[in-house]
Amino acid sequence: MSTMFDFAPLWRSTIGFDRLFDALERVTTAGDALYPPYDIEKTGEDRYRLTLALAGWMPEEISVTTELNQLVVAGAKKSGADGAEFLYRGIPVGNFERRFSLADYVEVAGARFENGLLTIDLVRQMPEAMKPRRIAIANSNEPPAIENKAAA
Repeated sequence: MSTMFDFAPLWRSTIGFDRLFDALERVTTAGDALYPPYDIEKTGEDRYRLTLALAGWMPEEISVTTELNQLVVAGAKKSGADGAEFLYRGIPVGNFERRFSLADYVEVAGARFENGLLTIDLVRQMPEAMKPRRIAIANSNEPPAIENKAAA
């Protein structure tokens, strides 16, 4: 079942999010990149968890890398002919590569593989210079003061 979304109403009411909507449209229309299935979960204000279902894979056959605002999860099966004759093969055994676009300042905090699930924890760490700060309004006789109100 395919679900189509019309992002046109959002384009009319936002400024500077063109790349975001293009990425969302590509994800919703891509039919060939269905493996491996995954979940994205928000676990805190600036924390996320990506979980990929990788039944039949070993941790040494999987790589997780980051490059220029992208998280790349790839799998390469070790070639091993076990001599089995399959009547039907429904479990994917080929190599795969899945790419996820990361927002600015999102970094991988850790990854673990357990019971066929690869879990990758992500955290958004905004630099101090980018955090909001309060600017006090001074009287004409006082010098201006700036207070940093960013929570650490």
